[in-house]
Amino acid sequence: MSSATIALIEDDKILSDALYSGLKDAGFLVERAFDGEEGLAMVIAKKPALVLLDILMPKMDGITVAKKLKADPETKNIPIIILTALDKVTPVADAVEAGVYEYIIKSDYKVEDIVKIVQEKLNG
Repeated sequence: MSSATIALIEDDKILSDALYSGLKDAGFLVERAFDGEEGLAMVIAKKPALVLLDILMPKMDGITVAKKLKADPETKNIPIIILTALDKVTPVADAVEAGVYEYIIKSDYKVEDIVKIVQEKLNG
């Protein structure tokens, strides 16, 4: 059981709710935001152990959020896992360039799979 804080930045309410429940059930503390600007501010304020970040969001996209987090000495070492419905190469390349730890295509994973990836990342 972990009590690490996870920042969940996802504008899809249904997916956000499902991930929130799955992560809470696994023992994580979960902070949520539903757009990029709110998510960026939350990560800077809370300094979570890991960020789950959607790419396509209102106000600021996930790649921009990731680049801003990686450029900030206070947040640059926080692992970021990108969640996206996109499976095109360009966003993947942008994510890797932004220092993202892992890239998850939403349709390829169940909530429990994503929770497991988070646990594996945090438990080394």
